[in-house]
Amino acid sequence: MDETYIIGEIGQNHNGDVNIAKKLVDIVAEPVVDELFGNELKPMNAVKLTKRDLNEELSLSAMKKPYINKHSFGKTYGEHRAFLELSDEEHFEVYKYAKSKGLEFVDTLCAVGCLSIFKYFEPDKLKVASRDLTNLPLLAALAETKVPIILSTGMGGKEELDKALDVITKYHSDITILHCLSQYPSEYKNINLNTIPYLIENYPDYTIGYSDHSIGIMIPVAAVALGAKVIEKHITLDRNMKGTDHAGSLAPDGIRRMVRDIRNLEAAMGVKDMFISDSIKDTRTKLERSIATKRVIKKGETITLKDIHLLSPGDGFKWFEKDKVVGKIATTDIPKDEIIYKNMIG
Repeated sequence: MDETYIIGEIGQNHNGDVNIAKKLVDIVAEPVVDELFGNELKPMNAVKLTKRDLNEELSLSAMKKPYINKHSFGKTYGEHRAFLELSDEEHFEVYKYAKSKGLEFVDTLCAVGCLSIFKYFEPDKLKVASRDLTNLPLLAALAETKVPIILSTGMGGKEELDKALDVITKYHSDITILHCLSQYPSEYKNINLNTIPYLIENYPDYTIGYSDHSIGIMIPVAAVALGAKVIEKHITLDRNMKGTDHAGSLAPDGIRRMVRDIRNLEAAMGVKDMFISDSIKDTRTKLERSIATKRVIKKGETITLKDIHLLSPGDGFKWFEKDKVVGKIATTDIPKDEIIYKNMIG
């Protein structure tokens, strides 16, 4: 199976602190070890930040609305949002740090004004948040950069997706479509993972993946089994940290377990065929059954059907080969309950 492109979505779980973002990059870049077999597995492929332009974010009344709760970083929602924003220079700093760790860098740009980061660097991919699937002016501006685009469909159906694709493909077709449910956290009954094979069948020109907002790691792994080539998952240093997204994100141990399970699943998928694996050769010899004697058979005796049954190990004749044994003459004495081998009969 091709390698799954796994994105660790920092989003704004950096809490406005570049150092927290860098710590998350460190965790994502660490090799993942499958302790059962001692295999070192490839870590996530990329990290992702989110950038907003507060001049293009919310209505004035919404920005001034009081926002007092345990997750608030300001007295109003506007102050809260402003606290969580990293500057263009800080995005560039995290970008360079991620690249130094061998990771790709994805940026969710929520407004045309956020394209100002291009003065400093060009992300490896641009992400369109679910809420902006219908933001056609933004899609056109992002597509014009020719940077590969990832579309999240959490708030749209086929009509919204098709209109978005019509805009982007005027500029390029390097597009990834992520099935998504914008319910935080996502209830399992609403996720509808079968949308993934639907997208694979109906949008064959694009890469299909899944952006997850469920609790745990089960759903992303299942998405890969259904054919998702990209997985996006929120990550955090600690699920108990202040901030609304931390509780629904994966902490370091969860990150490692999800990546471990996805990488092991990739290896386990194999090919569309049925065959005897070389890995079970010794087990097959030890446990499978072979034709054996029910009684002592003397040299020169003819072996009959009543003289044989099946015992392990499995390195002798199989039952479907009994015609190679029945009616043959023993060329040596064969004890009771012993495997009959080719060199014992003539």
